[in-house]
Amino acid sequence: MKEKVLEGKRNGMLFLVLWSSLYAAGVAAFAAGIALGGGDGPLLSVFIPGFIWMCAGWIPFMGLKILKPQEALVLTLFGEYIGTLRGEGFYYVNPFCSEVNPAAKTRLGQSGDVDEGGRGNKIVFTSGQVKTEPSASRKISLKAMTLSNARQKVNDVLGNPVEISVAVIWKVRDTASAVFNVDNYKEYLSLQADAAVRDIVKIYPYDVAPGIDTTGDGQADDGSLRGSTMVVAERIRRMIQSKVESAGLDIIEARITYLAYAPEIAAVMLQRQQASAVIDARKMIVDGAVGMVEMALERLKDN
Repeated sequence: MKEKVLEGKRNGMLFLVLWSSLYAAGVAAFAAGIALGGGDGPLLSVFIPGFIWMCAGWIPFMGLKILKPQEALVLTLFGEYIGTLRGEGFYYVNPFCSEVNPAAKTRLGQSGDVDEGGRGNKIVFTSGQVKTEPSASRKISLKAMTLSNARQKVNDVLGNPVEISVAVIWKVRDTASAVFNVDNYKEYLSLQADAAVRDIVKIYPYDVAPGIDTTGDGQADDGSLRGSTMVVAERIRRMIQSKVESAGLDIIEARITYLAYAPEIAAVMLQRQQASAVIDARKMIVDGAVGMVEMALERLKDN
């Protein structure tokens, strides 16, 4: 489903003044009917409409919608998608329209998942205790947001357990696709991000290892998680983007925020790196000694 933007709806102030005036007139007519006899005789035609309007006059006010910059509102009318309000403004739509956002109550600990104030609180009764929680807004944020899932433990191409965490910068491109094509676009994105990290990390070794092909061209290369961080992050971004395209989301950037061996092998790997450094140092000393001997022999030969 593709997004359909509703145009020409920024007339909320006009309708606010109109419905407020009509409601005040209805209340005045009802009060006048009571004061002058409760609706007997000619006042019946004023008293009854005033009473009806006073009881039902609040319904048109439900069509007033206020949006701040970089916000959108997906609207349905009796189950049918009618369009999306985009951009800041004071709107008026059919008062029987429903706001749809299945991810409104989803909290992933990311930017955008905080109460922005002014939306009131809801009271929740739990085990005899009363808790006050911020009520979820059904507005969809169009801002760039950051998703940072928990650290994952993944085996690299050599089977070594590695802990890695990735931050994903994303935004909603198509509100209709995000709302109707998937059940919950925030949870969907979080799941796809975790899956992409696992699929990409298992291709690379933590450090450069001989005979490993990380690009898929059949040739061994020097790619590694520690040395090719930007390349790995870009591959993760592209994979996430391919998975969430149908959900109307854009993945702007992916960054590796944490990378280390798992605790159970970290000490062993540290010893291995230290041993490798000692071997490299001794090799350099031997190479230097052999070089000096060769230089001495060459000078003796020349003389």
